[in-house]
Amino acid sequence: MTTLSRNIAWTLVRFKLGCGKKPFLSSFFSRHCCSDRTKGSQQRAGAVLKGFVYPEAALSWFSSLGCVSAVQLDRRISMCSSSMSHRMVWVDLEASLDVEKDQIIEMACIITDSDLNIIAEGPSMIINQPDELLDGMSDWCKEHHGKSGLTQAVQNSKMTLEQAEYEFLSFVRQHTPPGQCPLAGNSVHADKRFLDKYMPQFMYHLHYRIIDVSTIKELCRRWFPEEFKMAPHKSATHRALDDIKESIKELQYYRSCIFKAPSEEKKHKIVENSGNK
Repeated sequence: MTTLSRNIAWTLVRFKLGCGKKPFLSSFFSRHCCSDRTKGSQQRAGAVLKGFVYPEAALSWFSSLGCVSAVQLDRRISMCSSSMSHRMVWVDLEASLDVEKDQIIEMACIITDSDLNIIAEGPSMIINQPDELLDGMSDWCKEHHGKSGLTQAVQNSKMTLEQAEYEFLSFVRQHTPPGQCPLAGNSVHADKRFLDKYMPQFMYHLHYRIIDVSTIKELCRRWFPEEFKMAPHKSATHRALDDIKESIKELQYYRSCIFKAPSEEKKHKIVENSGNK
């Protein structure tokens, strides 16, 4: 076993026993596992380590490395940090429209990579709210949430808003670096208003930009009407997890039909036209 492998093994033991803390691990990797010991390497190591909320996640990742050289480990840390920063945090809420008087009653979250492959399916939680809030919902919400069984599920739930935020924040911290991954969804700007108000710590972990599938849908409707007609239809279950999966599927369709790389001939024309301006 190499010195590096022994150091990793000893670090794992300390971490598993609860003696090692994330600052210690970050310092350890900065000193021993970044071959050039540059500031960039230290930041990459720290970004990866911050993603591990649970010891089991860190143990699993470290164990997968095996006996590697410092150069190889630094490369893997760099690749891991880079790929994680391109992930998307998909969220859907069930709530009414007035952020000042209404509340979140259901929330789900899925993490995808930049190619829209699902990396992790997170919690899907129904949050308890008082009867007076449910009675004050719009007629549309009363009808659809009543039919889907969500209203009754909210009344039966023991989950508080604070507990839900903690669970979702723990989930995204485990799979995404802080401040780099955008919120994604359908008309997700509306969800963002509720999240900014009621789950600020969750939102603080995300990038300030959003990826709104509904924007792409409206552009497709105007610029590619034939492709728009073939877009997948929603099942209209109005449940958070189902809505996220349908949004991902919809964006996958737009990507395959609209966001196509230009041919070499078109590339040359684009370059020529930009040079003539």
